Amino acid sequence: MKVLVAVASRHGSTRGIADAIAEVLVADGLDVTVAEPDDVESVEPYDAVVLGSSVYVGRWNASARSMVDRLAGELAARPVWLFSSGPLGDPPAPAGDPEEVPSLMTRLGARAHRTFGGALDKSRLALAERAVVALLQAPEGDYRCWPEIRDWAGGIAEELHLEHHQHLHVAG
Repeated sequence: MKVLVAVASRHGSTRGIADAIAEVLVADGLDVTVAEPDDVESVEPYDAVVLGSSVYVGRWNASARSMVDRLAGELAARPVWLFSSGPLGDPPAPAGDPEEVPSLMTRLGARAHRTFGGALDKSRLALAERAVVALLQAPEGDYRCWPEIRDWAGGIAEELHLEHHQHLHVAG
């Protein structure tokens, strides 16, 4: 089975999460491609899609939103999982899902959405981003929980394998 992991990552933290998800899926025998949403012209070659985005000021990255707008019909025709990355600190803030997640879930018929902690390295930020981070008093550090990310990806692999075997049984 071919799986696309499309990820919109501004500074690499969310891409790290996507790479960890891809590693789990590959280890589970799936054929995985990791790509930037802007580089995805079609999802037709894939049996399933995991779409993730960094979240800034409560919103998904524009490239991830644009991919949904361009390919909503194709995405809705296959299993889709969504993830967001962004909350910082302990406890993580902001709490809750990004504002567009409920509509994305409905529009794509997505199986699930998960928000994972993000990472912040202030030295990698542009001046305007530093101003926002200072205003929000966002704590620097890496708040990604790798076991939680790998467990979630393992659940996706399990669901895909189960459906594939059920499909083979029905088709056979």
